[in-house]
This record gives sequence, C-alpha cells and structure tokens, in this order.
Amino acid sequence: MVEEAEVNVNGTLIWYYYVCKREVWLMGRKISPDEDDSNIELGRFIHENAYEREKKEVSLGNIKIDIVKAKDGQIVIGEVKKSSKFLESAEMQLAYYLYQLWKIGINGKGELLFPKEKKKIQVELTDNKIKELKEAEKDILTIIYSNTPPAAKKIPFCKSCAYAELCWA
Repeated sequence: MVEEAEVNVNGTLIWYYYVCKREVWLMGRKISPDEDDSNIELGRFIHENAYEREKKEVSLGNIKIDIVKAKDGQIVIGEVKKSSKFLESAEMQLAYYLYQLWKIGINGKGELLFPKEKKKIQVELTDNKIKELKEAEKDILTIIYSNTPPAAKKIPFCKSCAYAELCWA
C-alpha cells in the first residue's frame, strides 16, 4: 500500500497521465523502468546536451523545470522533449509547471522545445487548463492509491515504453 504522504504529483506523472495510466500507477509506486532502455538513454542525452547555454533544471517543490529564462521582462520556462509525438501530454506537463508557478504568484509563459525537430511551441496557462490539471491531479492520486494497476492496454507508446516487460511479458 502506498502511504499518502509519499505521493506528490509532479510533471512526469502529469505527462504519463495523458499517455498511459498504468504507467502512472507504476511510477507512483516507485517501480523503476528499465534504465538501460535506449529511449530513456536518448531522452537523457537530449536533455543534457540540447540548449547548453540556457539555465538548466531548476527544482521548485516537487517539480523540475528544464529551462528558465527571462524574456522581455517575463519568466519563460522551457520543457525539452525528444519528439512532438505526444504533444498533448507534453503541453499539459508544461502547463502543470506554469500552474505550480502561478500558485506561488509567478506568472510565466512556456515553450515546448523539440531540438531534433528544430521546433518550438508556445504554451500558456488558461482557466481551462487549470481546471483540467486539478482533475488530473485528483485522478492521478486515485490511480496511485488503487491496490491494482489499471489494465494493460496496447497503445502506440508501448513500442518505446521502458515498462513494456511489466505489461506484456
């Protein structure tokens, strides 16, 4: 059983919530994926080597923001992703970071950064996104505190998932 004090919703859980709820349960239970998975290694490499001149990984409470900068007198935070394939999940993860900043009185803007694709997408926090994120937080905690994971469901992400053996072995 997961102790309530142990779980903090973070950006990674938000990202996976929009991709695979079973993975939310596994991560929330601190079950580690295959760290030698080539997709994890590639993501780690891109994170460490892209945008080298920018301020990297700023921790604030239970979130870690990839890039923080000031632009035209405003805070801009960036989230680096290896691909825009799961755009909704990436956008909601970045919106979650903006939401966490907003809750402490910092209004910022966000940029999703896809260095391999040479692509940048602007993200802003809206009332609708705040409402959706609040619901997602509640649902994530419900998933994690469940005694059993959601059923495995074959989705396109499964091909590159470091948890695949736990679902399909």
